[in-house]
Amino acid sequence: MAKLREEYNNFLKDVEKNLKNKEDLEYVKVRFSMFVDKVIDEMDMLVDYKTQKMNEIEQKQKEIDDKMSKMQQIIDNIEKDIYSDEGFDFEIICPYCDNQFVIDVDEDKTEVECPVCNNIIELDWSGEVEEDVGCNGSCSGCHGCDEESEEEQQENNQSIENEKKEENNDDDM
Repeated sequence: MAKLREEYNNFLKDVEKNLKNKEDLEYVKVRFSMFVDKVIDEMDMLVDYKTQKMNEIEQKQKEIDDKMSKMQQIIDNIEKDIYSDEGFDFEIICPYCDNQFVIDVDEDKTEVECPVCNNIIELDWSGEVEEDVGCNGSCSGCHGCDEESEEEQQENNQSIENEKKEENNDDDM
């Protein structure tokens, strides 16, 4: 603004120096002052408009910052839940004695001992489920090794029925 005022004063001095007629000089000064007033009014309106728009932008930015802050808090809470320093608990049911117990997740551990039956339980952190390949005869809790085939069950049932028939025949005599 200081340069504008200086330029305005230089303009008036130049006009006074070059216009010799006092009436013409006064006319140009008044008319130029009116023009400058209009320009300044327009500039003021433009500045007011821009100030209003900046205030609206700042208000919207404040609202966005508040929303971002709330979102960050939510994300931080989710992150705490997912990546807590306390570790995760993992529930295990012993395949030998059906005891249910909890251990901390430690992917470096490959086995854990059941606190009740003291059998060793192998841990697989890969998440892949192995297909049941049948009983390998090494466990003490499932009694799977004692399962009979369907043929053997039919034979046993037939034997039991035969024994009952014989007993009934003996009783009849």
